Amino acid sequence: MTPGEYISHHLINYTQKSPDYQTNMVDFSFLNLDTLFFSILTGVIAFAILFAAARRMKVGVPTRFQAAIELLIEFVDGICKDMVHNEKSRKIIAPLGLTVFMWILFMNIMDLLPVDMLPWAWQHTTGDHHAYLRVVPTADLNTTMAMAISVLFLCIVYNIKIKGLGGWIHELFSAPFGNKIWLFIPNFLMNIIEFFSKTLSHGMRLFGNMYAGEILFMVIALMGGAWGMSGAAGVSDVVLFILQIIAGLAWAIFHILVIALQAYLFMVLTFVYLGQAHDSH
Repeated sequence: MTPGEYISHHLINYTQKSPDYQTNMVDFSFLNLDTLFFSILTGVIAFAILFAAARRMKVGVPTRFQAAIELLIEFVDGICKDMVHNEKSRKIIAPLGLTVFMWILFMNIMDLLPVDMLPWAWQHTTGDHHAYLRVVPTADLNTTMAMAISVLFLCIVYNIKIKGLGGWIHELFSAPFGNKIWLFIPNFLMNIIEFFSKTLSHGMRLFGNMYAGEILFMVIALMGGAWGMSGAAGVSDVVLFILQIIAGLAWAIFHILVIALQAYLFMVLTFVYLGQAHDSH
């Protein structure tokens, strides 16, 4: 394959219609089975780690594993207290934030696996050397937007729960410009735009960063791939292979920060938006 074909191949999801793949921006007839599999797998792993920590909790001198989980819980709970000022709501929102952080962190970590390892294994398992497979769920817009829309749904639920259905509807038409009848339509439009833009940016931020990281890993992989495509190890091929090792290692180390930061930002924005649902205008 050419470099362009190589990258394009890695950006196509395995669906129930494979080898056919989605060509339109929106097509609900396709199910990205690889995204579903790896998102569920990483979710189960995150759940298993937290469940194991809960089962092993003990009074006294904690193990390093218990201490690490306790620090993480205290860290998330502290952020939640700063954003959500309703103690009763925090009993649900804080664990939600911890779940979101851990799940996204593990989905993002899939990006650190060698870019061709799992696709190569999948191709040899199926016997189809052109089989598609994407292993980073958060590099799929379906995953990130689904999570962002879930947060939007929770925002609506808490708006109604805290303010009442009538109070929330009144707020939609009276904020931010004031409770005047000629301002009802501008107020309503501004609030709808706010909900839409927050949800869109919430999902797109995570997707954009992970998608870009995925592309860069593929470009780096092409450096070493030049050796295999040439059929002989010339000086330039050896140089490209060495550059791949150096660049791949450097980007992987830096990408660890990106992986953790994006999980953290998604969690914080979840707290911010749910905290705003408790505030009256």
